[in-house]
Amino acid sequence: MAEPIISVDHVSFSYDEGGPMAVRDVSLTVERGSFHAILGQNGSGKSTLAKLINGLYLPTEGHVTVCGMDTQDDEKTWEIRRRAGMVFQNPDNQLVATVVREDVAFGLENIGVPTEEMPARIDKALKDVGMLKFADRAPHLLSGGQKQRVAIAGVLAMAPEAIIFDESTAMLDPQGRREVMQAVKRLNQEQGITVLWITHFMEEAVECDFAHVMYQGQIVLDGTPREIFSDVERIRPYRLDAPPMARLAEQLRAQGMPLKDGILTVEEMAEEVARLCK
Repeated sequence: MAEPIISVDHVSFSYDEGGPMAVRDVSLTVERGSFHAILGQNGSGKSTLAKLINGLYLPTEGHVTVCGMDTQDDEKTWEIRRRAGMVFQNPDNQLVATVVREDVAFGLENIGVPTEEMPARIDKALKDVGMLKFADRAPHLLSGGQKQRVAIAGVLAMAPEAIIFDESTAMLDPQGRREVMQAVKRLNQEQGITVLWITHFMEEAVECDFAHVMYQGQIVLDGTPREIFSDVERIRPYRLDAPPMARLAEQLRAQGMPLKDGILTVEEMAEEVARLCK
């Protein structure tokens, strides 16, 4: 088994002392270099869990460790956030400068990177997300997907080992969502950056290695996307729907077409239909 980079051990969290638990007895392990999704509808606790992993919230019960550091150790807070960067939902709330290049530099300045090292790190981060040609552009002139890729570059420049994406495509149009997902997949596959992807879009979860379904503050299902979505009825009690191709496959089977189980993508559907038509 690969080395774990994030460990959540029987964690519970309440926003108010003595109040209801937003996260209840959650445990999970994220291996170094993997791509995990946390799925759930609004109010399921997934974004709260993301903030617990990044050290923005501290557990009411249990422990979270990132790269072997406990988030409750005050002396490790900034190192945890550097090692496990976070990209939030609204890119406009993360962009602070009037020029893209300066925005990416902001995080480097905060962690004390020497000035002479910054240009190379900024250019590499922007190149890695396909935004280098926009380095001297004003952020407000960019599309939503481009802004979010700049936000990712700002985190990437700080050389994180993991990045947590908290509903980072929720405010984007379909094209922007595709742009961001493609950039993140490249970072995971080519640079080995660990990804924790928080989402309510089932088609995005299909892109991940492993998925955790949250409902009412608890993890109720674990498995690969193919395992979780192989039975559409299994996830409906948790107010989730299957990816579009899984739903289509279910409908076609109900009409008598003998499709194999586990179809999740357009490509898989096309291959299966072509096989049946031979």
